[in-house]
Amino acid sequence: MLELSRQVNIPDHEIEMQAVRAQGAGGQNVNKVASAIHLRFDIQSSSLPEGFKEKLLALGDQRITRDGVVIIKAQAHRTQERNRAEALARLKALIKSIMYAPKKRVATRPSKGAKQRRLDSKKKRGRHKALRGKVET
Repeated sequence: MLELSRQVNIPDHEIEMQAVRAQGAGGQNVNKVASAIHLRFDIQSSSLPEGFKEKLLALGDQRITRDGVVIIKAQAHRTQERNRAEALARLKALIKSIMYAPKKRVATRPSKGAKQRRLDSKKKRGRHKALRGKVET
């Protein structure tokens, strides 16, 4: 069971994992051992709350197909167990990214003192630059 929060869990039967051969360099081990993991998670048929499903489907993430299936391939590690753990961690991070709404930005204004200090420093810098190029002959 993949625990996302105290209230939200994903049962193991909703996550489909398949071991496949990894790609890339690695010698003979890569050619004979199925250490990479293909994780498939169907958003529509899952037990996630409806709001989460809508947010996930609205994401423009390349790992989510048009049919609403999350596909994650983990092949960074040599062992199947570590790749399985990484795939589950990536799925968890994807779902957690939509669980919480970002904080609204509160618009603020600079204080009068901050404005005055800014203008004073600009004037001082301008005077300094104006004195640079004057060469009297």
